[in-house]
Amino acid sequence: MIVLEGFSKIRLLSTCFCLVLALNAYPEGGQNMTMILKSPNFAHQADIPKQFTCQGDDSSPALSWSGVPAQAKSLVLIVDDPDAPDPAHPKMTWVHWVLYNIPPAISELPEAVAASNLPATTQQGQNDWKRTGYGGPCPPIGKHRYFHKLYALDIELPDLNQPNKAELEAAMAGHIIEKAELIGMYQKQ
Repeated sequence: MIVLEGFSKIRLLSTCFCLVLALNAYPEGGQNMTMILKSPNFAHQADIPKQFTCQGDDSSPALSWSGVPAQAKSLVLIVDDPDAPDPAHPKMTWVHWVLYNIPPAISELPEAVAASNLPATTQQGQNDWKRTGYGGPCPPIGKHRYFHKLYALDIELPDLNQPNKAELEAAMAGHIIEKAELIGMYQKQ
């Protein structure tokens, strides 16, 4: 055991305390959160327009992002609803859209993007309708929250053969360097 005297002991404790504060101030990957996800179709925590739901044409909203870390090798987009089936008594999270291996140089997805128009290398996972592609909000009761989550990863994932959300999250574990989130709301009219 090393015994430190006087000023050296205080300096060591101060350095350790600063290091602990710095590590706790940053998310996984040690970077300050600067990535931003937004949509021209709805604001954060505002209502999603009907056209992007099962009561409209069920097309995906436009999404854009900025602040992707330079060391990112791929992006993942997951859209889900933690309020299913009833926000007053949620029982599950319903998954609406799963995309992975989006190239980090891409900064947007257009409105109503078709599978054939996804960026090169982008792969799709299964939503909770057991199909690939976007499935818009369609809550059976109450006003639900729809989380659009964009992850920057330090790797490009292998072909996971249309994974569900849990399988994709398992493959992403330990590789997330940044995350951005956009929440939209919807209640059937």
